[in-house]
Amino acid sequence: MTKMSTFTAVLHTEEDIYVAECPEVGTVSQGKTIEEALNNLKEATMLYLEEFPQPML
Repeated sequence: MTKMSTFTAVLHTEEDIYVAECPEVGTVSQGKTIEEALNNLKEATMLYLEEFPQPML
């Protein structure tokens, strides 16, 4: 059985892009829209966690 985790996404704008950060993991991504930034952050975080799994609490 796979345990699901919930992470925080913090968004802000820089000029004409949206920047999304996951403070628990330290991943950051960006996009032209909020949806694109969040999707890119999700993908970046999933790839990071494949390489560096977090300890189960």
